[in-house]
Amino acid sequence: MKKISVVTGLILLLLVTGILFAAEEEFKIHTSGDGKFSIPFGKSYSYTNIYIRRVIDGDTIQLENGERVRLIGIDTPEMHESNKLYRDSQKSGEDVRAIKELGERAYQFTRNLIEGKRVSLEFDVEKYDRYNRLLAYVFLKDGTFVNAEIVRQGYASLLTIPPNVRYADLFAKFYREARENKRGLWK
Repeated sequence: MKKISVVTGLILLLLVTGILFAAEEEFKIHTSGDGKFSIPFGKSYSYTNIYIRRVIDGDTIQLENGERVRLIGIDTPEMHESNKLYRDSQKSGEDVRAIKELGERAYQFTRNLIEGKRVSLEFDVEKYDRYNRLLAYVFLKDGTFVNAEIVRQGYASLLTIPPNVRYADLFAKFYREARENKRGLWK
């Protein structure tokens, strides 16, 4: 009798493992380093026409389905207290308050550009970062390339992290032009 329950247990374990594996592909199970996972049931989301619920900061947004998206290839100044804010301050020699003010300006630019609008997301090689945020290039319905526009208008520096480098050369060109022409944060 015990043999049957052990065999039954193994079969159930294999079934559950198979279901979870299939669900990860089908339902986009998101796992994080701490072992937590979530399965967004209900509506399946098309990233070709999704609403921006809110802008979190100059380079991070939240979608209508609650997912956070980190814009690939760009980095805006921090506007909230964080370890990165203090590292950036130490590295640049800039005052923390001055960095936060620049971060607020970058946030306002991104917010005015995309909050409350429908967009399309384009992914590169890696779809998630270590914080379980989607990594994406974002496009407005009129074709505006959001990541590039933020750099072109002078509200972001470059943050190129291989293998997600599809538009790195374009961003570098826009970054140089923004600095040379003293646009956005470079005034």
